[in-house]
Amino acid sequence: MQRKELAQLLQDLLDGGASIGQTMERIGLEPYLETGQGLNLDMRRGIRTGIPEVVFGAGKSKEQLITAVKHLARAQNKVLVTRLEADAGNALTEMFPRGEYHELPGLFVLEQDMDLDHPWNGEAEAMIISAGGADLPVALEAYACLKFFGHTPGLVSDVGVAGLHRLFPHLPKISKARILIVIAGMEGALPSVLAGLSPVPIVAVPTSVGYGTSLGGITPMLAMLTSCAPGISVVNIDNGFGAACFAFKVLENQKSEVRSQRSEN
Repeated sequence: MQRKELAQLLQDLLDGGASIGQTMERIGLEPYLETGQGLNLDMRRGIRTGIPEVVFGAGKSKEQLITAVKHLARAQNKVLVTRLEADAGNALTEMFPRGEYHELPGLFVLEQDMDLDHPWNGEAEAMIISAGGADLPVALEAYACLKFFGHTPGLVSDVGVAGLHRLFPHLPKISKARILIVIAGMEGALPSVLAGLSPVPIVAVPTSVGYGTSLGGITPMLAMLTSCAPGISVVNIDNGFGAACFAFKVLENQKSEVRSQRSEN
């Protein structure tokens, strides 16, 4: 968008020829940044969808990652990069000393303290429940993404069906949440258990944790998709990021509905 077009757009807003929503929509479709390294950064994604551009690190060169972080930092200050191996994460930390690489979930975060070594375990609008300790990398990805988007979730880990009694002390705070992210590998049973015990909507995340016939996460994914307990939505294998995006949009949509109801009353 050229300066003249932007000036006219803002003038239309001032003159009443366009609403704030129409103006935001128009700006949200502009621009994307061509970096010249095979990357087109969506600089207005946050305006358009509510979720800012997050860099998927796997498969990108160190040069591409550095370029992406540099440009996004100028536009939105804080930056999140997911699915990073240690060498790429350490390279970003060296280039951007104000950032931090978290090895277990494979995340680099610039200009935001995540404290992923001691995630918060209290009540929250979004609760993340992890079946096993081996599922924790995916749980921490979901936790960090939600926190990056502006929500501080709760996290309960290692309460899977092999020792189901471990889950029971957490049920009161789980039932007070507005959405659950439930993460499980092996046979993927924990989302079904929680859907049968809690009134809260669930987004289930199958993980690739398990022995041979778990088939790299396909078995828990199919188990979640065929659950007889209603109220479960399922994302892709190991997709903590996708689960966090879904939960964030649900929470934000609920807030919008509450605001609309209050304004009508």
